[in-house]
Amino acid sequence: MKVLVVFGTRPEAIKMAPLVQMLRDDNYFDCRVAVTAQHREMLDQVLKLFGIRPHHDLDIMRAGQTLFDITGRALKGLQPVLEAEKPDLVLVHGDTATTFVAALAAYYLQIPVGHVEAGLRTGNRYSPFPEEMNRRLAGALAQWHFAPTAGARDNLLREGVEPKSIFVTGNTVIDALLTTVRPGYRFDLSLLNNLDFNRHRVLLVTTHRRENLGHPMRDIYLALRDILAAHPAVRVIFPVHKNPAVVRVVQEVLGDSNRVHLLEPLDYEPFANLMSRCYLVLTDSGGIQEEAPSLGKPVLVLRDTTERPEAVDAGTVRLVGTGRDAVREEVSRLLADTAYYNSMAEAINPYGDGRACERIIMAIKSAYGQ
Repeated sequence: MKVLVVFGTRPEAIKMAPLVQMLRDDNYFDCRVAVTAQHREMLDQVLKLFGIRPHHDLDIMRAGQTLFDITGRALKGLQPVLEAEKPDLVLVHGDTATTFVAALAAYYLQIPVGHVEAGLRTGNRYSPFPEEMNRRLAGALAQWHFAPTAGARDNLLREGVEPKSIFVTGNTVIDALLTTVRPGYRFDLSLLNNLDFNRHRVLLVTTHRRENLGHPMRDIYLALRDILAAHPAVRVIFPVHKNPAVVRVVQEVLGDSNRVHLLEPLDYEPFANLMSRCYLVLTDSGGIQEEAPSLGKPVLVLRDTTERPEAVDAGTVRLVGTGRDAVREEVSRLLADTAYYNSMAEAINPYGDGRACERIIMAIKSAYGQ
């Protein structure tokens, strides 16, 4: 059975890499990989880490690209790939422009689509933007839906998706994470190797969401300054997104603090191992809400909505928004209240046991009569 796996960004690559590896190892499948390279450098890091050499690389990334640019170039680029490969099934992941466009291109050629990490919803079409609608549109085009949780399955059922086309599998990011985090891992950066994670309370921070650009991000960074002033033992590790709008505000608000370590974006392997050692995580990322709970790390989500409510329900994630006071108070509580911290750190991760890829492959074989 020929399966074409399509992805374009680093988060997609991380979550699809273990599935690609397992498909390649199964003689039932002829696994082919196409990347749009919607992200270039960050995507290549993951491909190298997991030993994946794409059969097709559209290399669409351009400086200053817009959603219109990404969508148009990816759609046009995927047409000859699909026509040449003639796959039995196209697998896409998650919520990027590549996800939606690949599903649309396959639909135009009447090729079945399987959507990995299907069914996540906030209910707000503009938050996260444009990811919420990318997911919904990919879901409308997909024939098979691999939902990470029962809650994601229920979202699909409410939208009228045929029950027999939905499979609850867990999230493939846990599969990737469990093969990446290692005791005794050594970083390339001496700063990280020399930092005493036992003596200092290390906060790991990431921000990149479009809807947080401007005043929301500034408020987040001002809250971090407040926290540093009130808690001398705190250190901040901040891999800064390359978006100039992010870099500018980070430098303005936090650039003069010797207890804030502003880093270039980290490759997946060092980032995952850094996450395993920090005290807590502050992020507006989606995937980190799934990864950090597996490592026993509380997560404060710097957004007003989340398409991953399971972690909130489980108690390992708090949705705190971007307000300066709210961020400062929630971090301060986690720093001061050990019982409260432990209630989050010890909560059960709802995203699976590291066998999601195995379940997806079993589901595909079952769907096609094996």
